Amino acid sequence: MPENTASVEHSDILLLAPYAERAYLEYAMSVVKGRALPDVGDGQKPVQRRILFAMKEMGLAANSKPVKSARVVGEILGKYHPHGDASAYDAMVRMAQDFTLRYPLIDGIGNFGSRDGDGAAAMRYTEARLTPIAELLLSELHQGTVDFVPNYDGAFEEPVALPARLPMVLLNGASGIAVGMATEIPPHNLGEVTAAAVALLKKPTLTTAELMEHIPAPDFAGGGHIITPAKDLLQLYETGKGSIRVRARYEIEKLARGQWRLIITELPPNTSAQKILAEIEEQTNPKPKSGKKQLNQDQLNTKKLMLELIDKVRDESDGEHPVRLVFEPKSSRIEPDNFINTLMAQTGLEGNVPANLVMIGLDNRPAQKNLKTILQEWLDFRVSTVTRRLQHRLEQVLKRIHILDGRMTAFLHIDEVIRVIREADEPKPELMAAFGLSEIQAEDILEIRLRQLARLEGFKLEQELADLREEEGYLKNLLADEGAKKKLIIKEMQADAKQFGDPRRTLVAEAERAALTHTTADEPVTLILSRQGWIRSRAGHGLDLSATAFKEGDELQQTLETRTVDPVVVLDTLGRSYTIDPAEIPGGRGDGVPLASLLELQPGASVLAMLAGQPQEHYLLAGSGGYGFIAKLGDLVGRVKAGKEVVKLEAGETLLMPQPVRQSELINPDCRLVLASAEKHLLAFPIGELKVMAKGRGLQLMSLRGNDTLQLTALVSTPDFWVCSRGKRGATHRERLRVQDIEGKRGRKGRVLDVSGSLISLSSTQEGEA
Repeated sequence: MPENTASVEHSDILLLAPYAERAYLEYAMSVVKGRALPDVGDGQKPVQRRILFAMKEMGLAANSKPVKSARVVGEILGKYHPHGDASAYDAMVRMAQDFTLRYPLIDGIGNFGSRDGDGAAAMRYTEARLTPIAELLLSELHQGTVDFVPNYDGAFEEPVALPARLPMVLLNGASGIAVGMATEIPPHNLGEVTAAAVALLKKPTLTTAELMEHIPAPDFAGGGHIITPAKDLLQLYETGKGSIRVRARYEIEKLARGQWRLIITELPPNTSAQKILAEIEEQTNPKPKSGKKQLNQDQLNTKKLMLELIDKVRDESDGEHPVRLVFEPKSSRIEPDNFINTLMAQTGLEGNVPANLVMIGLDNRPAQKNLKTILQEWLDFRVSTVTRRLQHRLEQVLKRIHILDGRMTAFLHIDEVIRVIREADEPKPELMAAFGLSEIQAEDILEIRLRQLARLEGFKLEQELADLREEEGYLKNLLADEGAKKKLIIKEMQADAKQFGDPRRTLVAEAERAALTHTTADEPVTLILSRQGWIRSRAGHGLDLSATAFKEGDELQQTLETRTVDPVVVLDTLGRSYTIDPAEIPGGRGDGVPLASLLELQPGASVLAMLAGQPQEHYLLAGSGGYGFIAKLGDLVGRVKAGKEVVKLEAGETLLMPQPVRQSELINPDCRLVLASAEKHLLAFPIGELKVMAKGRGLQLMSLRGNDTLQLTALVSTPDFWVCSRGKRGATHRERLRVQDIEGKRGRKGRVLDVSGSLISLSSTQEGEA
């Protein structure tokens, strides 16, 4: 093959990795800017902006007759948004739902869905037009305020942004998932946002905390009660990310003979009466989880709790009452506060609403912004919009003055003008030369009717010229004086707030989050765990358990003396910790319950040990791979039934039996950690060299070679310690060793112990066994 041919073929090669990277980035940015994120200026996503613009161009103002939604969707798809009709209609439906948007922009006639998740009717059945508040986005559209760009096929033009008169990005919020980022902007009250924007325009040095004097928290469409502490709300608004704790609003309705019932009148966002009823049904009539034949203990406890609490629940929501959930207690003797708290903790009547203030900024880049940045960027957008509007109006005024100046000249020289027009073959240049007119003025004079040059019209002409010259001076003053321009903007914003503002719907009052509280008596209890994972309890400590019976083939694994109010930590062999409540473990003389019904063990793991005591107590946690650390018992406690990872282990490693570490041993310089490996390597080093950690892999305790594993640990504060081994025939052998003979640096291999059989324990006394 000729050399030049080969070079041509190589020049056509396209490397896959750079191409895929570029293509994916282009796709990601297309989704981010073209679909998912709102703009800080008008607060709209592209599809929403196109819907509003199309309806404006169709003349569907608030006082106009509504048209079929299908006609609007067709206009949107055909001219501006070449995507699926479902996506456009869904966006349109959302903009009409008063339970979704704080300030709906579309007035929907017909079935536009419900709070309970019911979908809207087909677009051929519903009708739509704009709401009055949509004028905040559209009234200045054709006043030179924003740029227009060609639509997808170049046949029409559409605005880059809408000239919003108020910060709609905060008023209605937004929700969207892009590629690599997402947005979740909660809605806010129009009056509060306007007051904050005005304050910031007057004093740009305001802090977020000062702005929150005007905007204390979001204001959701469905109301509710925000219980998040003020410091957490401040952090949310300062960082642009966080969560808001919202609960339902309710009232206690007193009935005859001391009876009462609970009425829910407002719900948190993203929940509905049907969801609450479904949750209660699931808890009072639970089904075994996937792969299980019976209910677990947690489900049984929840079922018992809810059935003892609730007698009846029904949904009485109607047109007059958008939300009305009625709960009747099992007995009037139940404390209302306890009843409410339990419902809040067990259902969606209280929950977290995420907040992630991500949007397209004035620099056309997506970013997470705090409250002050959002308001400042919108104010910059508004100042620019108003400046363009004033400049556009000034240009119109100057053009009109120019035309009227020509007409006034013609009015004052009417006879001469008529003579020139009558006698000249080309009257336009003659008029321009005779009276010093421009081409535009001469053209206007030639096109006006003679009646417009009557004496009465002359008075009107003079008055209009005077008004326009006054407006010209006013506009030039505004454009030259930034202070005057700001006063105009503030005046317009306050007028809009007065016209469209409404009271806050969502109550803001800090409160404790709902949590189940068990009034358990503080009593001593002994837990008994069998090898096959059955657990039971016995009242008291120091019990004689020699006569305790187990299922056939089962035996005792561990007993633990604790108290009914102290959480019990269960460690599995793969380094995960679980927490169980001793009060939930059945007593009596039965076999107890499977421990698996109280927690969800990770696959491949088995129960290693149970721990209980004070949160500040310490334990040595070491893995068979030779790494470990000291952990506080309080750090091992969790709330999740599936537990939490505490000790990070590599594949094939297991957790060794946890070793209690007393406070006196931690501060004793003579206390040594003694380690033994499966291949009988021994090493000792000061316990003070270990770290106290909440979780992780820890430090290397012993260097292991080949297939060797860490097997035993012990804490020794005496010069000597005992090693117990078992020979091949089962005989037990004990040997006394000196700590100084095996002492070395942490992480070393240690000394080989010359004994036959396998090591079974290390201890500081001859009788003790690990």
